Amino acid sequence: MKIHEYQAKQLFAAAGVPIPKGIVAKTADEAAAAYETLGTKVAVVKSQIHAGGRGKGRFKEHPDQAGVVLVKSAEEARENAARMLDSTLVTIQTGDEGKQVSTLYVEQGLDIARELYLGVVVDREVGKPVVIMSSEGGMAIEEIAEESPEKIIREHFDPAIGLQPYQVRKLGNALGFDKAAMKSAATFLPKICRFFVDSDCSMAEINPLIITGDGALLALDAKVSFDENAMFRHKDFLELRDLAEEEPNEIQAQEAGLSYVKLDGNIGCLVNGAGLAMSTMDLIKLHGGEPANFLDVGGGANVDQVTEAFRIILADPNVKAILVNIFGGIMKCDTIVEALLGAYDNIGITLPLVVRLEGTNVEKARQMLADSGKQITTATDLTDAAQKVVGTLNA
Repeated sequence: MKIHEYQAKQLFAAAGVPIPKGIVAKTADEAAAAYETLGTKVAVVKSQIHAGGRGKGRFKEHPDQAGVVLVKSAEEARENAARMLDSTLVTIQTGDEGKQVSTLYVEQGLDIARELYLGVVVDREVGKPVVIMSSEGGMAIEEIAEESPEKIIREHFDPAIGLQPYQVRKLGNALGFDKAAMKSAATFLPKICRFFVDSDCSMAEINPLIITGDGALLALDAKVSFDENAMFRHKDFLELRDLAEEEPNEIQAQEAGLSYVKLDGNIGCLVNGAGLAMSTMDLIKLHGGEPANFLDVGGGANVDQVTEAFRIILADPNVKAILVNIFGGIMKCDTIVEALLGAYDNIGITLPLVVRLEGTNVEKARQMLADSGKQITTATDLTDAAQKVVGTLNA
């Protein structure tokens, strides 16, 4: 689950992680008032969307307007906010469709001596969280990671005890911190790591992390996402969720008890089991196709859930064919075919549909498909299914 920058900074502040002063604005007048309240000569007006690259991003309606701007008066804040609000911001992370801006964050201008990059994620190979830092912070961090990976510094830490003082010194020395910055890092870095662990984050990113003229570290930006499997421990975080920023089909699937992630391809996938779903997508790509989604209906899906799964797949205009891959274990193959045929009639599926079945009552299920009289192609195994569904697009 992702949250906005201003929400992440509120959580940072509660955890003792230093942030600049800032005020949320939802209208142009509120942005102007925020500038006056901050009382600084320079302020920054920031678009709030669930995507990075806002500083380089541009609005569809106002191509000269950036997603993050410096302003030197209340009137400038008002004028920029008026163009930004309710406009569509396109960044390197949003894709061409962009995201509509409905909230702004007006933040104090600061004396910035250095810009760094800081991220905390889980390194699954090592089985520990890792702090990732770079002296090359700011909007070009993606290019730095690709072109100069040696400038990226990593330090794993034990989640039970947090980032230790010697590790802070190791990072600070690698980044060339002076005495003042090292003193600030001694509290800043352990606190952001503790926040990451205690909040069950999947990522906490600060880009840029700045060092001010007097050597203080501050989170000038904040991008945080949480492990949804741990949200039962953080029910208060659910209040921070912005459904307008999420894929509508993913919300619909979640409400139906389905696991769905939209992708960019044109072959819809309906599978029971996460591992099987991943294998299905791999085989589709191996044989020249592109999966349009990850969709796991689980081991006990009923007719209503299968019907909803088809609705979600068909709601994607990019989908040109569907592959159903079912391994009957907890849910028998004939049960899933009964649900599939019911959904076929209820929705009126007209796209090419390939079905691969294996497991309990598979022969009965295959006979049900054969007797249905519907335009459904059956496959003997996963490779056969992937080849046939890709073939329907090339026919």
